[in-house]
Amino acid sequence: MEFITETLAGFTAMSHWEYIAVALSMAYLLLAIKENLWCWPAAFFSTLIYTIMYWNGALLMESLLHFYYMYMAVYGWVIWRKGDANKHQLVITSWRLHQHSFIIIATSIVALIFGYVMNNHTHADFAYLDSFTTCFAVVTTYLVAKKVLENWLYWIVIDAASMYLYYEKGYYPTLALFIFYTIMAAWGFKTWYEEYEQNQAKPLAQL
Repeated sequence: MEFITETLAGFTAMSHWEYIAVALSMAYLLLAIKENLWCWPAAFFSTLIYTIMYWNGALLMESLLHFYYMYMAVYGWVIWRKGDANKHQLVITSWRLHQHSFIIIATSIVALIFGYVMNNHTHADFAYLDSFTTCFAVVTTYLVAKKVLENWLYWIVIDAASMYLYYEKGYYPTLALFIFYTIMAAWGFKTWYEEYEQNQAKPLAQL
């Protein structure tokens, strides 16, 4: 009951711009699942709002992260619109295990370094968890732009970890939003997987 009360109170305290950013974020997710090109403009304007909000709130790292998301929104629009190097429509692909292993190991090392710095030289809470979710979010956004099927599996883990982080910090409206994100990421994987099998006429990439 307390969680519901705190969540409703948090939503009430949100600004109009924050509501718009949340709505655009949800639109981006739904359109991305449908492989709709217009997911990227929704992402761009959502992250633009968040970039300004976080900068004004002195959350500089969050602001820089969302500035990166803005760049990726432009990159995603261009690559989805133009297709691959052969001018073919960009289709869903499945990367092999060794590629994902490299991503996970390399990103984990970078996250550990950032976590160590943040934990020992700043007043950051949950420095390592925050670093892991941030670093993997950066990489996974690129996987979305490249239409890599497994991006949704990364997002499920990232969003679930973020849910714990926001719960511990008492950010209940954001927690509620990330519960939605986690469910939608699972649906996104199911939707993309079905299309991948249909278009490629083969199972997931051989491991």
